[in-house]
Amino acid sequence: MKKIHTAEAPAAIGPYSQGIVHNNLFFSSGQIPLTKEGVMIDGDVKEQTHQVFSNLKAVLNEAGSSLDQVIKATVFIKDMNEFADINEVYGEYFSDHKPARSCVEVARLPKDAKVEIEVIALVK
Repeated sequence: MKKIHTAEAPAAIGPYSQGIVHNNLFFSSGQIPLTKEGVMIDGDVKEQTHQVFSNLKAVLNEAGSSLDQVIKATVFIKDMNEFADINEVYGEYFSDHKPARSCVEVARLPKDAKVEIEVIALVK
């Protein structure tokens, strides 16, 4: 197993890695809308979702993968009423390539984020 760490995404805020590569698969930890400096994005759910994708792209890149190689995404949202807004942004990043996906509403996310996304991807 190879631990993934990049300064281009926020550092883990607990005892975990940004991601792990094993047998040509990349497993990301959930990404929330923190900047790479660890500052929470203050904006609406669309702005937060864009930041989450920025973080995902950074850790995928460090792992030798990309959004085009994602095979499964899990989306955690604080309010299902914001699903359409999150889905709109999600569709900007996965327009032609559409990985399998689960989406669940949760009571609370770390740092009171509105959205968190984790992915599993192939490593090139």
